Amino acid sequence: MANLFIKKDVNRLIADAADGGESGHRLKRTLGPFNLIMLGVGAIIGAGIFSLTGTAAAYYAGPGIVYSFIIGGILCAFAGLCYAEMAAMVPVSGSAYAYSYATLGELIAWIIGWDLVLEYAFGSVTVATSWSGYFFSLMTKTLGVPISDDWIRLTKGPWELVTLTDGTQVFGWWNLPATLVALFLTGILYRGIQESAFINNLIVVVKLTIIFAFIALGWAVVDPLHWVGNSAATGLARLVPPATLAMRNGHEVMSFGWPGVLTGAGVVFFAYIGFDAVSTTAQECRNPSRDLPIGILVSLVTCTFLYILMALVLTGVVPYQELGVPDPIAVGVDRIVSLRGWSEGGQRMFTFAVKVGALAGLTSVILVLMLGQTRIFYSMAKDGLLPWFDHLSERYSTPDFATVTTGLIVALGAGFLPMSLVGELVSIGTLLAFVLVCVGIPILRIKNPDVPRPFKTPLYWLVAPLGALACFWVMTGLPRDTWVRLVVWLIIGFVIYFGYGSKHSKLRLESQNGKR
Repeated sequence: MANLFIKKDVNRLIADAADGGESGHRLKRTLGPFNLIMLGVGAIIGAGIFSLTGTAAAYYAGPGIVYSFIIGGILCAFAGLCYAEMAAMVPVSGSAYAYSYATLGELIAWIIGWDLVLEYAFGSVTVATSWSGYFFSLMTKTLGVPISDDWIRLTKGPWELVTLTDGTQVFGWWNLPATLVALFLTGILYRGIQESAFINNLIVVVKLTIIFAFIALGWAVVDPLHWVGNSAATGLARLVPPATLAMRNGHEVMSFGWPGVLTGAGVVFFAYIGFDAVSTTAQECRNPSRDLPIGILVSLVTCTFLYILMALVLTGVVPYQELGVPDPIAVGVDRIVSLRGWSEGGQRMFTFAVKVGALAGLTSVILVLMLGQTRIFYSMAKDGLLPWFDHLSERYSTPDFATVTTGLIVALGAGFLPMSLVGELVSIGTLLAFVLVCVGIPILRIKNPDVPRPFKTPLYWLVAPLGALACFWVMTGLPRDTWVRLVVWLIIGFVIYFGYGSKHSKLRLESQNGKR
């Protein structure tokens, strides 16, 4: 039983990452701080900024959504600081899985590694499905391309409804665009980390250009009166509408007021997830101890700043009561165009550019999340807990089997799984990973105080517990069904672990043979 919680020696973990372990084969170290920052921004800015802003503003915080983003950014920064210390101290590609192996033991490491499949692989599925929706909207509504009913049914999976040209609603067949974008990005990842980072950099530049254009054009036509949620208040409190009770999903909840701002922070928290994918590239960084904290923290700060500006512009051009729609940014675009008096042609061009920016944003998220998943599989296989996934391509020095398997999982999942079910699993899986990383910081400080720490979490005795509590607080707001699905997913993982992983664990075999 004790062997279930056998721990990796931190110094050995670092040494294995440096020399490639027993095989001597290593991933290529080609990434610098700029690439890591762009990977972080690429992973964070996606569906959240194009949808969650409107939902949180309309139903919970009003113009006070600005404070929700600030609070959400601070809460996520707690976890980000913990990730930065772990990544700098243990620069291996396994991210939270590897950190847990050193702090909490093999069984917990397996749980978190299996859990990270929910964040990275299933996260890619969710975003690929959203990508398909934006692509369909771009082709039909913006470009006016006629699509037959058969093709329409190829934009949703078999458990989701689509609306045909005559208004009839039927179930889809297969989400073909989502499958194709997953396979395309798999090909890029297979070619190598440098090529993947280059493509991601281009995509991030496109989406940041669109976001800055939206902010700049919108800022010129904002109406400050839209920011007055409570005319009776003074100072900063004027952004926050008075508190009121409202029905949400059959339950009476507090909307608006400062409680609504806090609830809004929980909603927009998910717009920040993805930064941890940066840590999965540790063994492909030229100087991971220095560059990983830079990539993680600078990308978080950059995205927080952009989110605040987007929230200010959106609630400044559109009354927050009108933002409870799936595409609030599109509503903002229409209002900006109307206020600026543009022609119909100008409106179409701006709408086209925004949707292209949305597609670019989603594409980079899929790419980075799939990249993270391949590296998690690779690390778990290096430890003997999974078979085959540690094989590297002789030509490209990428984990080829892990990349192809990840691509097929995402392509198949995006083709037929419903987005709502997968999305909730992504949220709870990600938050559980954050909790365990935050818990690991004080454990390592106590048990391994002499290990070099190129980056140290400031006030770790406060930041780490707050990070864990903040993430768990957000988890408690998820539906009960999501918790049930998490338990089922973990049970499947236990079957694999006890059926294969525990019997092939390199660390346990060494312990049994007296080599430790």
